[in-house]
Amino acid sequence: MARSVDRRDGGPDAGDTIQIGIAVDIPEPWGGMLTRRRIEAGDPQAVPAHVTLLGPTEIPVRALPAVEAHLARVAAAHLPFTLHLRGTGTFRPVTQVVFVAVAAGISECELLAAAINSAPELHREARFPYHPHVTVAQDVPPEVLDKAYEDLADFSALFEVAAFTLFSHSGETRWQPRRDFPLGG
Repeated sequence: MARSVDRRDGGPDAGDTIQIGIAVDIPEPWGGMLTRRRIEAGDPQAVPAHVTLLGPTEIPVRALPAVEAHLARVAAAHLPFTLHLRGTGTFRPVTQVVFVAVAAGISECELLAAAINSAPELHREARFPYHPHVTVAQDVPPEVLDKAYEDLADFSALFEVAAFTLFSHSGETRWQPRRDFPLGG
């Protein structure tokens, strides 16, 4: 998790708007395993395993410096915490999603998500209440959702969250890490 990433070169994001997302990465060995499980499920949304703090949000490129300053303040105001992932859950029948549940660290994720969402550039109306989780299957046949739910029912991972990551998406490539924001300043 001690990745030092800071990509401000404009690159593929140099248009008028940029799509961003903010998440807590799931470290190895669990992150790779959960990502592989999602790919094996045939999930068309398969991305590296993470807990979303801010879902895909389009902002003007000119707002990116203010957003990054806001994220630095949010990170500095929150201490590192322990995240415990344990077992599975589902949002069915509302959405076709199976996830690994957050058993400890829920309130820390909720507080981070609320603080991040407080910036005017990032505020958006949520379709559903925030519920921290790690998606492992989405929009796949019901039997595949059932298998993911059953196969990962005994899953458990415990680790320290020391940072969150700003990701960007150009529309042509996968989500790319842009910058890490260490918790606690």
